Amino acid sequence: MSKVITEGLRIGDLKGMVDSHCTIDEYTSKMGDDHDIIVISFKVQDQAPALDLVDFIEKGYDFVLDGDATSTELDDGKYMVFVEVERTPKFVNQLLNMLAEMENLTENKGSEFTFSYGKKAQKHPCDYQNLSRLVPLTTDQYKRRYGKTEIDEMKTAANIPVDTKAPVNDYTESLRVAAGIK
Repeated sequence: MSKVITEGLRIGDLKGMVDSHCTIDEYTSKMGDDHDIIVISFKVQDQAPALDLVDFIEKGYDFVLDGDATSTELDDGKYMVFVEVERTPKFVNQLLNMLAEMENLTENKGSEFTFSYGKKAQKHPCDYQNLSRLVPLTTDQYKRRYGKTEIDEMKTAANIPVDTKAPVNDYTESLRVAAGIK
């Protein structure tokens, strides 16, 4: 059982409590539309440290729109912390800065953090190159990858058939292969 920290966090207070793997956009935003908001999630060993981490993140970063922790434990006995931020090209540096500063609390090396994107289980080193390549950093990038365009939405509203073709990229190619379309 971990102690409740009431006087504020100190170096090493969350040592061994926060997993060094996070997910990005695996969960849906509660603050707004997914194309506008990035959701980062961390697993934490106990509820009190999860709440401490939420408090640290919400008070320490003005770019954080919301932070929250699950009120019940997961099947593995851990708790989830969710952090919502605006989908912007600044996100990569914001996240890397946050992870580097979390190192003082968790003693997880910022350079050892990994992430997975969306529902995919594949882990990637949490570095500038991977984050920039895998995470849609603007609303338009997100919509091109996952959602209908504004014109598609207008066509749907007007009962006109939507004939937009998906872009050709690694992601859409993997979907085509998985669906047996080639």
